[in-house]
Amino acid sequence: MAKIYTMGELIVEIMRIENDKPLNETALFSGPFPSGAPAIFISAAAQLGNKTKIWGGVGRDKFGEVILNRLKRDGVDVSGVIVSESGVTGSAIVAYTSGGDREFIFNLDGTASGRVRFTETPDIPDYFHVMGCSLMVNDEMKDGIERATRYFSDNGAKISFDPNIRPSLLGKRGIMDVAGGVLSRCSVFLPGRDELLMFAEGKSDTQDAAAFLFDRFDKLEVIHVKYGKKGSETITRSGSTPIPVYPIEKARPIVDPTGAGDSFDAAFISALAAGKTLKEAGGLAAKAGAINSAAFGPMEGDIKNDIYRELV
Repeated sequence: MAKIYTMGELIVEIMRIENDKPLNETALFSGPFPSGAPAIFISAAAQLGNKTKIWGGVGRDKFGEVILNRLKRDGVDVSGVIVSESGVTGSAIVAYTSGGDREFIFNLDGTASGRVRFTETPDIPDYFHVMGCSLMVNDEMKDGIERATRYFSDNGAKISFDPNIRPSLLGKRGIMDVAGGVLSRCSVFLPGRDELLMFAEGKSDTQDAAAFLFDRFDKLEVIHVKYGKKGSETITRSGSTPIPVYPIEKARPIVDPTGAGDSFDAAFISALAAGKTLKEAGGLAAKAGAINSAAFGPMEGDIKNDIYRELV
């Protein structure tokens, strides 16, 4: 059993029931669903049999209960979560278009979900996973995650990092100003194609961008690039391997892409920690992402029961 830990925002998500209903119009919502990229990731990692833990914050309210109850159900250690008496649990309001695009309104900074507290511990994980969106919430969370990243890296943990860029959270800040400290200690980098190019200072080709980052960051071992419906690709210093998308649409419709990338990350890191090859890890990750996207709600895919069962 591997130990996989993370840190970041714990929120609820309230979602449009129908597509093409923008957030400036009156229409129906569903929720609250437990959410937050770190929460989705660690839930999936726990369902895959790892020892898991998350640091974060929620308010002492019903939304906080939604998140903590789900994480406890999945077997996540939530002893690092602050339950605040003086702040409410954060939220994300989400609408979809028929083409799969998403519109978000985040309520994070200034809520209990934007507060974290990391204390050094002798309990060192195999992997400490960072979501870039968490670095963008506020300075307190960024500083806490960077402190945890340094501590765990210095004590033998590998750092995995998904930049998970949210333009509304990033604002006018440069991406390296926000994420450079984590990337400098990262072993496994899990960007989308456009995110990879953002980090590569003007490179327009995936392979050139990967080579640029390998040259700049000596701890970097694996870059796994996500191409959405076109699959993904594992790139190392010695070569690359394409990973096809898992064709779940033959068995189930895709209803909600939110959380697919976070579930992908969890399966990929879990597989690496279990000694799987990069190709095997990529295949399991593609399946986990597909399972989650076939369920309505950001972390409602039945990862635990479906990941090793053939669906298509």
